[in-house]
Amino acid sequence: MSGIVDGKVAMVTGGGSGIGRATCLKFAAEGAKVVVSDINVAGGEETVAMIEKDGGEAAFIECNVADHDSVEALVKGVVDRFGRLDCAFNNAGVAGDQVRTKDSTFEDFNKIIDVNLRGVWYCLKYELEQMLSQGSGAIVSTASVAGLVGFQGGCGYVAAKHGVVGLTKTAALDYAKSGVRVNAVCPGIIETPMVSGVFQESPKFKEMIIKAEPIGRMGQPTEIAAATVWLCSDKASFVTGHAMPVDGGYIAQ
Repeated sequence: MSGIVDGKVAMVTGGGSGIGRATCLKFAAEGAKVVVSDINVAGGEETVAMIEKDGGEAAFIECNVADHDSVEALVKGVVDRFGRLDCAFNNAGVAGDQVRTKDSTFEDFNKIIDVNLRGVWYCLKYELEQMLSQGSGAIVSTASVAGLVGFQGGCGYVAAKHGVVGLTKTAALDYAKSGVRVNAVCPGIIETPMVSGVFQESPKFKEMIIKAEPIGRMGQPTEIAAATVWLCSDKASFVTGHAMPVDGGYIAQ
């Protein structure tokens, strides 16, 4: 039985771990050829090996999404390898320091904006160029529940993720009649290496967050992957400009 993205070419940034890796594996399981991209070469190549072990087709291309030349080369590399780009998941991101607004440093704020917001815009820019030339495509970017509501102690992260939601809605409207759909996923607290790092610094924060989740637990990367691949599939053909919460009910409160 064929998968929901059978025969499509998918690209995932931040594919070396966490949500990105789970989504690469899901794309492959649903029939796509997958380009795994990450600044972490070892992690990205490990994801490729996992896909190939399961009989899928994948390739790794190193990319720093905060560098627009690197992003341009990534999209070109996808097309050179597989001839087109049907599905793109702009997922690469970093966490910031958990401090109040006036205590955030220039360095930390700028790093978060460069990766989490500018990096998404760079990806959108070059992905759209390719997809418009094809006349079709679907893009999903990782925002966050922090792109829909505020959080104390996360000014740079919250600002960047709100920006991703804004970019998503604008790009979706810009190209709604062009055969290209643009959406975002907004994860709640997901059990990933990045989140685990934040919790190691503040165990009380972990306890507080889990208590705040109506579903009573953290989410799993596979749950975000399932939503992302569905948004990229033809099953979501009437969905564009949507920032989809996948958050255990967090923002419904």
